[in-house]
Amino acid sequence: MATPRTSERVESLLAEMTLAEKVGQMVGTPPVVDVDELTDDIAEHHLGSVHFGGTPHDTPAEMARVANAAQRTAVEESRLGVPLFVRAMAEHGHTAIAGATGFPQQLGLAATRNPDLASEVAETAATEMRATGVQSTSSPIGDVARDQRWGRITETYGESPYLSARFVEAMVEGYQDPDLAADDSVLAVTKHFPMYSEGVRGEDAAPNDVSRYSFRRVHLPSYTAGIDAGTGGIMPCYNAIDGEPVHGSERILTDLLREELGFDGFVLADYTGAEDLHRGHGVTDSLEESLYRAVDAGIDLLPSGGVEYAEIILDLAENGALSEERIEASARRVLRAKERLGLFEDPYVDVDAAPETLGHEDHRETAREAARQSMTLLKNEDEVLPLDDADLLVTGPTADDISYQHGGWGVTGDDPAPLGDTLLEGIRSVASDGASVTYEQGADITERIDVDAARTAAEGADVAVVALGEPDYIHEFAGSTYETDPEEFPTRTQLTLPDAQKELVQAVHDTGTPTVVVFVTGRVLATPWVADNVPGILMAYQPGSEGGAVADVLFGDADPSGRLPISVPRSEGQLPVRFNHLPHPRRHGGPTHAESYDPLFEYGHGLSYTDFEYEDLTVTPDEIGPGGSVTVEVTVANVGDRPGVEPVEVFVRDRLSSRVTPVRELVGLGRVELDASERTTVEIDIDGEQLGVVDPDGGSTVESGAFDVFVEDLSAEFRVDRRFD
Repeated sequence: MATPRTSERVESLLAEMTLAEKVGQMVGTPPVVDVDELTDDIAEHHLGSVHFGGTPHDTPAEMARVANAAQRTAVEESRLGVPLFVRAMAEHGHTAIAGATGFPQQLGLAATRNPDLASEVAETAATEMRATGVQSTSSPIGDVARDQRWGRITETYGESPYLSARFVEAMVEGYQDPDLAADDSVLAVTKHFPMYSEGVRGEDAAPNDVSRYSFRRVHLPSYTAGIDAGTGGIMPCYNAIDGEPVHGSERILTDLLREELGFDGFVLADYTGAEDLHRGHGVTDSLEESLYRAVDAGIDLLPSGGVEYAEIILDLAENGALSEERIEASARRVLRAKERLGLFEDPYVDVDAAPETLGHEDHRETAREAARQSMTLLKNEDEVLPLDDADLLVTGPTADDISYQHGGWGVTGDDPAPLGDTLLEGIRSVASDGASVTYEQGADITERIDVDAARTAAEGADVAVVALGEPDYIHEFAGSTYETDPEEFPTRTQLTLPDAQKELVQAVHDTGTPTVVVFVTGRVLATPWVADNVPGILMAYQPGSEGGAVADVLFGDADPSGRLPISVPRSEGQLPVRFNHLPHPRRHGGPTHAESYDPLFEYGHGLSYTDFEYEDLTVTPDEIGPGGSVTVEVTVANVGDRPGVEPVEVFVRDRLSSRVTPVRELVGLGRVELDASERTTVEIDIDGEQLGVVDPDGGSTVESGAFDVFVEDLSAEFRVDRRFD
C-alpha cells in the first residue's frame, strides 16, 4: 500500500496546535441527546470527532442538521477551524437512520459469491452516509467465521479466508472512491483486527486461544487484503491473544500492523475497548492506566470517551507519561484523513437533500438485487419451488417483522417507521392475482401464539411457507430476550430451533400440505428434522429492507444463486465443523472413525431452478515455479430448461507439505449466467503465492510437489518445481 503523503497544511496545523488541541483530535464524543452539550464539548475541549451509534437523531434530516451544527462549532468557533470527523455504525447500510436502505448482512452478501456486487453495495451505502454528514463507517468485517455459536457470525463473510479477503477488498474499494472527497465515498474501517471470531466457547470477546499457525494462515489474510486495498482505518478486536489484550498490545498494533503489514492509516478503538483493559481483562488497575497503555500501544482515535478521555490523555502527556511526539503521530493520521475527505474545503451537507438520498429507488433496487443473489436454496424435493398460482399460507415468527430481516445495527422501531417490506408483504406484492395469501403467525421466536390456527389454515392451503429463525441482536445477543434470560433463545449454547418454532413447522408439515421453510437468521441453525422432512428449504440470512427479494426467488422471478459461505452443523456437539479442516491420523484397527467433515449442509451448497454440469477441467501450465501462476479452465453447461446463475469455486489441496495443510482450500472464484442449453468456458487465474505453507513467524513458502485442483466433482493437478524459481 502506498503511504499517503502528509501535506503542508497538516504539518502547518500541527505546528500551530497546542498539546490540548492535538489530544482533541484523538478523542471523539459519543452520541448525545442535547445538541448544545455536544457543541459545548467540541468548543471547550477541542474534540475532533463525533460518533453516531445508537443515536437519538435517527432521521436523515435530523442527523444532517446535528452533523452540520457540530461542524459549524468546530470550524467557526475554534481557533484553527479544524473540521470534525463524523462516524456512524453502518455495517450493512446506514441503517441506524430511519429511511435508509438496508442491505443483506455480510454472511448473506458472501453467499452471492459476487464481490463486484458487494462493492456496489458499499458505494451505495457510502452515498447515503455522506448525505447525512457521515464520513466513515466501521466496516468491512475481516473476521473469518470459525464458530457457528458466535453471536456475530452474521457479520462475517463466512469460513473461507480467501472468500473473506475478496469481499473485504471489494467493500473497501466500494466505500472509498479514489476521490475521497466525493459524495459517494467514506473511509472504511476494517475490523476487528487481527482475530475476533474464534473466542473460546463461541463467546463474544473471549480470549482467542489459537495457534500462531492458524492465526497467520486463517485470520490474517482478510486484514492484509483490506490494508492492500487502502482501508483508511483499522479497528482492533476486544479479545486477548496469547494473554495480551489487543487494545493494549504494542506487539500487535505497532509491530505487526504498522511495521510488518505497512498500515499507515488510523487505528480506531472499538467503542470503549480501551476500558476493557481494567474492566474486563484485568491487566491495568484504572482508566488512566488503560488509556495510557492503549495509546502507547498504537491506538490513534478513541471514538466515545468524550471530555473525560481528553482530560486524562492531556494529563498523561503533560506529565510526560505520553510523549508529545506520540500524541502528534495520532493527530497527524486523523488530520490526514480529514484532508483526504475534503472536509477542510466543505464539511457541511444539504439537510433538505438527505431525505431524498436515503432510500432512493435506485438504492433499494441494489439492495433487492443483493438480497436476491444471496438466497440459498438448500432443498427442493419434488420441485415444490418455485411457487405458482397456488393458495398460500404464510406463517412463522420472522414472516412479518422487518427488524428480524435487518439484524443488528439498525433502527426498526415504529416511530419513525423503517424503510422496506417484510417477507409477507413481499409475497403479497409478488403473488399473482390468481393466488390467495393467508397469514397466521402461529408462534413468536420462543412463544406459541396460535399453532392450531396455523394448522387449520395449512389444511386449506396448496402450499405453506413457514418463516423461522432468530430475532435481531448485536454482540452477545444484546437486544434479544437473552439480555433478560441467558437461557432464552438465541444463545450460544443453542443452535436448534426453540420448541415453539419446532411445534409450528411440525404441525404445518403434518397436515400433508407441501411446506417450504424460509430461514431468516443471523447464524446458521442446526435443524436436522427440517432437513429430513420439509421438501423446500430457503436460506434467506438477514436480507435487509427488501423482503420482496425472498418472494422473487420463491415465485421463480429470480433464480436462487446463493451458496452457503459457512457449513451448517447437525448439532452444537459437532462443532467445530469447517470445510477446510486440517487432516489428522485415523487410528487403524480401532473403532470406526466418523468422517471429520459431515455437516447438515456443506460449505458451497446451494441449488438452482435449473441444472448445471461441469466438463473438461484443465490447468495450464501443468508445472510452475514457486513465483508462478496457473489458469484453471472448466466448461459449465446449463442443461436445464430455464436461465440460471452458477457461482464457480476452485479448491486446491497440497498433497505433500512440510506442515499440515487443509484437506482443501478455496483459491479462486467465478460466476456465470447461462440461458437454457447454453455453455461457456470459465477461466480463473490462481496466483502461486496462495499455495504457500505458512510458518509461525508469518513467512510463506511455496514448496515443490503436486497440487490437486477441484471444481465441483472434477479434479486435475499441477506441480510446483523450485528449479523454475
